[in-house]
Amino acid sequence: MAEAARIVAAPAGAAESLKDQAYEHIEELIVTLALAPGTTISEATLAKRLGMSRTPIREALQRLARQGLVRILPRRGLLVTDLDIGKQLRMLEVRREVDRLLVARAAARRTPAQAADFSDSAAAFAEAGDGDDDTLFTRTDRRFNLLLTSAAGNEFAAEAASLMQGLSRRFWYAHHGRRSSVREAAHLHRDIALAIADGDAERAAAASDALLDHVAAFTRATLGA
Repeated sequence: MAEAARIVAAPAGAAESLKDQAYEHIEELIVTLALAPGTTISEATLAKRLGMSRTPIREALQRLARQGLVRILPRRGLLVTDLDIGKQLRMLEVRREVDRLLVARAAARRTPAQAADFSDSAAAFAEAGDGDDDTLFTRTDRRFNLLLTSAAGNEFAAEAASLMQGLSRRFWYAHHGRRSSVREAAHLHRDIALAIADGDAERAAAASDALLDHVAAFTRATLGA
């Protein structure tokens, strides 16, 4: 499993950056199961592990709690939540609609600079798929989701999506070895990124539906197993 890199202390005025760094590193530890479901851990332990103060760690954990990846236990620390297939299937019903909206809006509204970023994301997804690199895939997926919500320009859809993205990545990471492949998932994501880069909203929505069809079939197969 991927181990988070130790973070070098940032200069004064970089509180927002530190909070984001803390979130990204802890989320990756959870998504890649380096912090497995059912694990309990303290703010102090995470702060030492990441080489950060407890303030950005606390803020990151509050965000992760809103997204359902951890539960904050008063006076007992933090609990990494369990994987829940039933919850995952219910989430996919919502995710399909939200993702379709986001990709269509992003294709219609992305700037030339964002179009270039989507092309870069497509290339990174292709690299992850061709290299069978699940860690690169999860990192690229996180960056892609940030780019997607920024380009779509709808804060309500962005908030809804943020509640599902980490849980979805973790579920896929936990089960993909048996029911999916990095190549297939990465190339489905690449198709969405390319359609948005091209400004083709209809193609982006169709590519999003194809991805969600794959994710739904993968989740049901996991449930059957």
